[in-house]
Amino acid sequence: MEVSLRLVEGFHLQAETSNGITFSIDAHSESPQGPAPMQMLLASVPACAAMDIISILRKQRVEIAAFTAHARGKRATEHPRVFRTIDLHFVLTSSNAQEHQLRRAIELSEEKYCSAWATLRASGCKMSWTYEIHRPVEQSTAP
Repeated sequence: MEVSLRLVEGFHLQAETSNGITFSIDAHSESPQGPAPMQMLLASVPACAAMDIISILRKQRVEIAAFTAHARGKRATEHPRVFRTIDLHFVLTSSNAQEHQLRRAIELSEEKYCSAWATLRASGCKMSWTYEIHRPVEQSTAP
């Protein structure tokens, strides 16, 4: 895995992955052109977990109408300002998902599959998670 960065201006960096995907990283700019590095690090955990969870649920033939993941991190006050805690919240909208299926998919991501989760946990970051299941709202047919 590789990524290259080049300075655009100020603190705006253009990143390019080895497979040609480009994105901006920015910090300390008046009008940021992308997320700051620590925002990207925080986003990596729910993104990585979401990939696992969605994959596991699809293998179980769970219908996924919508899926969202939210992360809230608290950092140390002194440099280096590492993440001390991260709280994750997952919301699945599904017509047929059972609570135990979503809970187990999250557990498997946390314990076995999600590299981002494992990396931050290994750094000493305390992590917790919660979840909700919503049922899709059925559209009424007007006469």
